[in-house]
Amino acid sequence: MDALDVAAALASALLHASWNAAVKASRDPPRVMTAQMLLSAVLVLPGLLWSGLPPLGAWPWIAGSTLLNVVTVTALLRGYELGGFGLVYPVARAIAVLLVVPLVAVVAGGLPGAAALGGIAIVALSLAVLAWDTVRDRGVPLQALAWILVAGLGAAGYILCDAQGVRTSGTPWAYGFVVSITNAAAMCWRQRRNGPPWRQLHGQWSVALPAALASVASYLLILWVWGHAPIAPAAALRDTSAVFAILIAVIWLKEPFTRTRILAVLLAAMAIPLLRLG
Repeated sequence: MDALDVAAALASALLHASWNAAVKASRDPPRVMTAQMLLSAVLVLPGLLWSGLPPLGAWPWIAGSTLLNVVTVTALLRGYELGGFGLVYPVARAIAVLLVVPLVAVVAGGLPGAAALGGIAIVALSLAVLAWDTVRDRGVPLQALAWILVAGLGAAGYILCDAQGVRTSGTPWAYGFVVSITNAAAMCWRQRRNGPPWRQLHGQWSVALPAALASVASYLLILWVWGHAPIAPAAALRDTSAVFAILIAVIWLKEPFTRTRILAVLLAAMAIPLLRLG
């Protein structure tokens, strides 16, 4: 990957961490998540009128990405209830990072180079270190581990779908706009017990609107990278979002910057030049 690809993937990670931190800090994360996705769909509608629809070949990937996104969000929310964000999110992303490598090899052909494989392993290790910092003083319910595994499998699957879908589309814009809309529709269906879509927005604008702006920008950036750069290394760079989330918590929420967290940040920084070589 060239320097621009690395910068775009890291910017996507920072934006992803920012909006996730805002959603998780809210009083009702599932409702705010739904509102964020609804507003994301509204924001991209004018763009879809400009870009047009993706070609027919991209629609199976759109369907796969949407389905797996619903599975992943459901598993993450259940995992948060049982194991907490500090465990569930980094471990699920670590599983996804490691699974993307064989999935890409099977579907798209080819493996990353040795340097990139080393960088991917280091990113996964940094995420595992973050999880260890959360759970070293308490046990982890087996049910939480099961949901984490489901979330990791789902995330790896939708990463692959998005990467293949954007390459089939030939542009990140049409593909990204449509997936933003289908994800919102799927999330509204999942949260249908809370009422019609417009009711999901009630009282959530102050958090959901900036989160939606960051989410759309993050998604389009990583789609642009996946459109031409190696998929697995770029996905690993994007999943340094968990490390950015720690830095956000330390700087803005005044959480402690422990030695374990420092180690995780240093590992992620070490991985970046290796991933660029890949």
